Amino acid sequence: MHRHFNGLKTALLLGAIFAVLLGLGSVIGGGRYIWLFALIGLATTAYGYWNSDKIAIAAMRARPVSEAEAPAMYRIVRELSERAGQPMPRLYVSPTQAPNAFATGRNPQHAAVCCTEGILRLLDERELRGVLGHELMHVYNRDILTGSVAAAIAGVITSVAQMLMFAGMFGGGDDERPNPIAAIAMALLAPMAAALIQMAISRTREYDADEDGARLTGDPLALASALRKLERGVEAAPLAPEQRIVNASHMMIANPFRAGDVSNLFSTHPPMAQRIARLEGMAGNGPGIQHYG
Repeated sequence: MHRHFNGLKTALLLGAIFAVLLGLGSVIGGGRYIWLFALIGLATTAYGYWNSDKIAIAAMRARPVSEAEAPAMYRIVRELSERAGQPMPRLYVSPTQAPNAFATGRNPQHAAVCCTEGILRLLDERELRGVLGHELMHVYNRDILTGSVAAAIAGVITSVAQMLMFAGMFGGGDDERPNPIAAIAMALLAPMAAALIQMAISRTREYDADEDGARLTGDPLALASALRKLERGVEAAPLAPEQRIVNASHMMIANPFRAGDVSNLFSTHPPMAQRIARLEGMAGNGPGIQHYG
């Protein structure tokens, strides 16, 4: 089976975004002040990472769901958790018609899986199993930590770039003031580069969750079928505009907004066609893949 080296790509992309941070810091006073902003950014991210499950659940107005209310969801997650040798996560349902699902939590012991009402109506049980396998692998692969680190560095870069722009345009005349042309150029380009790299990291983690989730369920075609339905479902019922302020889209199995709303470079998710093609390739060539049902 073809291996895409998503873990290596993620490591390289994290190195790239850190290099952007160091490059930005080198423009400011020889890099003497960058660590103050880094500490602020890391402290904020540590809080977000530690409370990621609470923040995401509250953002989607989700409620805990009982086994009597969602027997299929419980049955699938319990089976897959036992297969993976991991504890059973808490289960939630979000009262939105936009079809989607996400998992969050700093580790498997503090994980939560959430499905929207829309996705529970849209998918059959086999397809839902493929989706939940994908989401559980986000937790098992520690993707919340990876995303938090990327977001922290990107946030520091953006904050420092704004100060750098101000210093370049209005700073005093001492020797420590950065070159105004270099400062303005770096202030404009660094945040864009950081955003592009952050989105690329998110896309590699989606590919990994697809592949590892398909191995967990033994049924890559179920996830491929679910993704086809979700692509059409999101086009018909995207996440409500007021929820765009919630930066939770990277955790969802499908980009919750219409494909035309953002370019591929700034998308948190790979193109659906590529994800489906990889899954179909696993079904045709992957050793150890067992078909469900």
